[in-house]
Amino acid sequence: MPLRPSILKVVAYFDLFNYPVSLEEIRLFLDQKASQPVLDEALEALVAEKCLFRLGEFYSLQDNSELAGRRIRGNRHAHELLLIADKISRFLFQFPYVRGIGISGSLSKHYADEDADIDYFIITRRNRLWIARTLMHLFKKWSFLRGRQHWYCMNYFIDEEALEIEEKNIFTATELITLLPACGNGGLVRFFDANNWVTSFLPHYKHRTSSLPPNPPAGFWKRTLENLLNGRTGDKLDDFFRSLGSPNLLIA
Repeated sequence: MPLRPSILKVVAYFDLFNYPVSLEEIRLFLDQKASQPVLDEALEALVAEKCLFRLGEFYSLQDNSELAGRRIRGNRHAHELLLIADKISRFLFQFPYVRGIGISGSLSKHYADEDADIDYFIITRRNRLWIARTLMHLFKKWSFLRGRQHWYCMNYFIDEEALEIEEKNIFTATELITLLPACGNGGLVRFFDANNWVTSFLPHYKHRTSSLPPNPPAGFWKRTLENLLNGRTGDKLDDFFRSLGSPNLLIA
């Protein structure tokens, strides 16, 4: 396949968000394999023809140097938010039946503007998704009182029986490989294993199961509530919470 259209597709995707990309990012998100010398040569040709513009260490379809400064500021703010997200993730992991937590959204790409949320991807135990989701969203209601609701955006829930993402395209592949593991290496390892299909879209992606964070120890309330709800009572409660919602609420 010609390499130049693949490069332009990567840059165009991130240009939708006014986000210039680095050489390493272009390589990661290419839809075909390419050696470094071949990639360098293609980038130089695109810059010479003014199909791409070099903004410091980044590339964009826009000849606007302010975008590089905006990205750098967003990367710095993201670093600050990721420190907060790491602490919150360990706290959220203590909710019953939570088996894995990842950071998603723009923060997972190491960018955050001043109004950025912290978005979480939650893996739960099978047949207990609705219990976990309900308890976590009840807690989020309380976070509004403190003005910290943007730190607790539980945007996507999935349980251990349905780890493979059904919608397979370049967008979901991009979101999956940029997901930042936070807590729960068991659930996250199984999740990445179940979605190795992303390499058909992004062949430079390398499986990341060897560098996942260790599980925090389960606290007293997590252990206690799970012991109480592991039987038929838990089955009925999960069914009840499910009846109050709808499948569309898995993304909220």
